[in-house]
Amino acid sequence: MKSLERYRDPVQLRTRLDEVRRACTRRWTIMDVCGGQTHNLLRHGIENALSDCIELIHGPGCPVCVTPAAVIDRAIELALTHKVTLATFGDMLRVPGQSGSLLQTRARGGAVRTIYCPTQAVQLAQRHPDQQVVLLAIGFETTAPSTALAVLQAEDQRLTNFSVLAHHVRVEPAMRVLAADPGRRLQGFLAAGHVCTVTGYHELESLAQDFKLPVTVTGFEPLDLADGLLGCVQQLEQGRAVVENCYPRSVRREGNSAALRLLERVFAPDDLAWRGFGVIPQGGFVLRQKYEMYDAERRFDAVKHSGSPESRADHHCAAVLSGRMKPCACPLFGQACTPDFPQGAPMVSSEGACAAYFRYTGGPALR
Repeated sequence: MKSLERYRDPVQLRTRLDEVRRACTRRWTIMDVCGGQTHNLLRHGIENALSDCIELIHGPGCPVCVTPAAVIDRAIELALTHKVTLATFGDMLRVPGQSGSLLQTRARGGAVRTIYCPTQAVQLAQRHPDQQVVLLAIGFETTAPSTALAVLQAEDQRLTNFSVLAHHVRVEPAMRVLAADPGRRLQGFLAAGHVCTVTGYHELESLAQDFKLPVTVTGFEPLDLADGLLGCVQQLEQGRAVVENCYPRSVRREGNSAALRLLERVFAPDDLAWRGFGVIPQGGFVLRQKYEMYDAERRFDAVKHSGSPESRADHHCAAVLSGRMKPCACPLFGQACTPDFPQGAPMVSSEGACAAYFRYTGGPALR
């Protein structure tokens, strides 16, 4: 903890924010694409402090938020119709599908178990050889390697009662969709430092060049965020558009070679649906053919592949996730949609933009 104190120093933060203000000759619009960054920009007052010179908009920074309702519905079908033991992370339990949530599924008698890492699902399958265990695995490139490791462990142990319902998404393709939007307002990106810790940032270099958008790889502490914003503003003011690594203590250009080898071995990039975006080309990972025996959708062929209809809440969530609307501008925010009674995924997830705005900006007091 001590090693991070210097990145939280309030005096240094004020000094850095003053540098950002002095660097701005106009108001710029910058998007962060990480839920942790969204929360800390609000928690530490950075968004408010820079509101006169930077408009911060928040992209699809939470893998829970971009998991489509259809994936939740398939998981519910597995638990209730096929009577599997469904293992997943706690923040997935309240995410709404069209047929309810996994928390409601548990109340209806479905075997839904909370885990903290994917390999715990493998251990569950080991302990209960007579029970089919399905890992509902979601996340960005940060968590996909641990799912890959779980699959390799299942293979090594020759488990026949373990499979994966995976919805691992890739961040760079989503950033491309946002950058290619003809109505885009964003003028620069704060890239997700935790994702780049795994992937590196080399593939972001072509994005910056193709769309003439500056990208700063940014951490999560207050000074990290201020450094990322300063780097992005300096590029905008100078008319440059490159990738700048403002998180060198954790991120290298080439990424984490061991994690990337795991990903390459088990998964392949493929087109994938995101909540609020539709299908994004190369927007996620699928299991390679060698490991298709661990694909729950293949194993349980009654699982539906059709998408679920979009609800009124989903329509508003799409605008929030793509940065077209701030959470507090949503007509449901703080009224029909609260953390206790969430209508959409960005309010359910602890890293969702709506949950952040509700917590740090007064919630319904803004309405």
